[in-house]
Amino acid sequence: MFTLKEMPTATSTLFSSYASFAATTMLIRSIANELIPHPLRLYLNSLFHFLFTPLSSNLTLIIDDYSSNGMTRNQVYDAAEIYLSTKIHTSTKGRLRVSKTHRQKSLMVTIEKDEEINDRFDNIRLKWRFVCIERQDQNEKRCFELTFHKKFKDKVLDSYLPHVLDRASEIRNNERVLKLYNRHCPYDNDSTGGGRGGGGGGWGSINLEHPATFETLAMDPSMKKAIIADLDRFVRRKEFYKKVGKAWKRGYLLYGPPGTGKSSLIAAMANYLKFDIYDLELTTIFSNAELRRVLLSTTNRSILVIEDIDCSMEMKDRHTFDHYEQFDQPSNSKLTLSGLLNLIDGLWSCCGDERIIVFTTNHKDKLDDALLRPGRMDVHINMSYCSGHGFKLLASNYLGLQESCQNPLYHEVHGLIETIHVTPAEVAEMLMKNDDANVALQGLAGFLKRKRIEENEMKNEGVDDHKVNEAKKLKSNDDVSRIHKKMTRVVRRKCVQK
Repeated sequence: MFTLKEMPTATSTLFSSYASFAATTMLIRSIANELIPHPLRLYLNSLFHFLFTPLSSNLTLIIDDYSSNGMTRNQVYDAAEIYLSTKIHTSTKGRLRVSKTHRQKSLMVTIEKDEEINDRFDNIRLKWRFVCIERQDQNEKRCFELTFHKKFKDKVLDSYLPHVLDRASEIRNNERVLKLYNRHCPYDNDSTGGGRGGGGGGWGSINLEHPATFETLAMDPSMKKAIIADLDRFVRRKEFYKKVGKAWKRGYLLYGPPGTGKSSLIAAMANYLKFDIYDLELTTIFSNAELRRVLLSTTNRSILVIEDIDCSMEMKDRHTFDHYEQFDQPSNSKLTLSGLLNLIDGLWSCCGDERIIVFTTNHKDKLDDALLRPGRMDVHINMSYCSGHGFKLLASNYLGLQESCQNPLYHEVHGLIETIHVTPAEVAEMLMKNDDANVALQGLAGFLKRKRIEENEMKNEGVDDHKVNEAKKLKSNDDVSRIHKKMTRVVRRKCVQK
């Protein structure tokens, strides 16, 4: 203890030390202000504050991969996954996942579970952490944890997260790799997060590398222009759909014989719009509730494809799916046509924007009128047999022959195709059999002549298109196919005998 005589001396010493410390601090601060740039000073101050702030002053946002209902993708999660791939530096520690496809311009690097990435936005220090939680249904629940000082909550929500969304959108456009989703594909680790499964739809994906474009499609030029114009009009009319009170979606029906290019047209639409494709097999869906969960798990800016719709459900019965006809169950526990109609054009259809639904069928006449009406199938496209225009495009693509060529076989084949029912797939297959244009055209000409003889023989036998169509109405597809093949074999034998 100090004595009374020592008190003034101790007090003066304390004040002297404080004054010296304050003077030293001011001197260091002045030197720092002169030598250290202002942005660096702000960064150091933010770093010091972030490291030495008590944890109770921090706030953590949980960003799940799916929304709270477990059905729809969380766009913030998908954007964060893409955004954070650009924030991984050489100094980042821990485990990283690396992937690349031949269409990607650079390596895609993402963090593994429980790894962290630090970020800075307007001098706010932020920490991201990737978390995976095992669930009882064999899937993983995935989320990001975003931690920052709680006083910046408004700025993070109003400015930082929108910045993440915008940056991710920009990266997607620059490094766009289209995806083909199917519920039976293995879950991948694609950059969008859409192939991770884990949610209500259980979609897996592979890269969509189909090369079809509108330039390579063997279709009538006027039809291609009409389809392109309709797609362009659809994607730019967001405000129009909102104004008139309609869900921002468009339905297409592609109908025609097998081999006429329905799948190629779908791929060309996806490549043109830069939309992912969701391939849905209705035969794997057994209830309206499951169908609802699957459809709601698809993303915006996508094409939902339901192929061979006439074979997927009992289209003439709007209330019963043939797998369940013998059971008396609530409508929500079985798949019905009514359930499908309500999802593509009912209250649930508004749960998503900028979506295209494509149905395909070989037999349009077998579809229920309720499915064909506008609002469900807005555009009906007849994928017919190969025309002269189609042959010219195929000859150019496969053999490099132009319309101005003087090859007599070229013009002979062109004339034959105009009078014979032959699919673009059949023509393409014949053109691929030889690299020599003359040999390939000669083989195609012979094929078309044989096909014309078969068609004439079938007409002479009384098997015309009208009778085949009547048979389709009375028999199943398999019955008609067997009858048609049997008649074709008979005709071919007669041709050989002749």
